[in-house]
Amino acid sequence: MTKCPECDAEIDLDEDEVEEGEILSCPECDVELEVTQTHPVQLIVLSDDEDEEEESEESDDEDLEDEEDEEEDGEVQ
Repeated sequence: MTKCPECDAEIDLDEDEVEEGEILSCPECDVELEVTQTHPVQLIVLSDDEDEEEESEESDDEDLEDEEDEEEDGEVQ
């Protein structure tokens, strides 16, 4: 039996049925987990840093567009 590193819930995984690098989700807390080792099975929590970075980049792009629009509006007057 393998435990979720986030919530310690027991996850029933067969060593022969999972592959290294496979992405799973915990049935209890729904966190995404990556298989880092198969004998015995070891899991790590995938971070949301990538998603947060993409969202902040989109937000930054929108802020830049808003600033450019304001500058253009100021020049037109």
